[in-house]
Amino acid sequence: MLLGRPGTIQAQSPTRQQLRDSLSALRERMMTEPYSSDLYLLKAGLNLELEQWDYALETYTEILAREPRNPAALFYRAYAHGHLRHYDQARSDYQDFLAIMPESSPGRIGLAYIYGKQGKQREAMDELNRLVEMHPDEALSYASRAGYEAELGYHDLALYDWDRAVELEPDNTDYIVAKADVLLKLNRLDEARSCLDMAVQKGVARGGLRDMYARCK
Repeated sequence: MLLGRPGTIQAQSPTRQQLRDSLSALRERMMTEPYSSDLYLLKAGLNLELEQWDYALETYTEILAREPRNPAALFYRAYAHGHLRHYDQARSDYQDFLAIMPESSPGRIGLAYIYGKQGKQREAMDELNRLVEMHPDEALSYASRAGYEAELGYHDLALYDWDRAVELEPDNTDYIVAKADVLLKLNRLDEARSCLDMAVQKGVARGGLRDMYARCK
């Protein structure tokens, strides 16, 4: 079970009015039908889509009062807490979630993100290192660690991880451009230009990379 971003009950991207209409319909069902965690999770997911963070928190808390080990409610309540900068609560929820699903990449990344926001660099790196150890064949593992290493200014380490991420997902242009950015910071200009050329060959608009190309000179 892999928990990612909140979804909606619409197949295509809905309008805000459609989201509100769906939310009203779900509320009516919740008032007339027996408790169902699926309905509550759908309702809270719509709250997240509408950026109604407090309502989402309230609903996830209702679920957890009935089902303390519901992984989806823990994960998304942590997500909502993080958005509201309730970092202690977010950390606690991610830790509880990972106690249930220790190999979840999104959970591990979420906890590392919260540690980073709290200034706990060592703890954040520990989580990202653990992520790579658990999922050494997933590009996302290396990309997540690379992003944080680059943020901390550890560009040589970040370059290694971006290399691994690109090796595992060679068509991911976001990874290629991120690698080029690190190469620029390391003043490896020819390699950076080659990366940018590769991104363009794979479909990235050259105009969107104009500033990065300018830095290659």
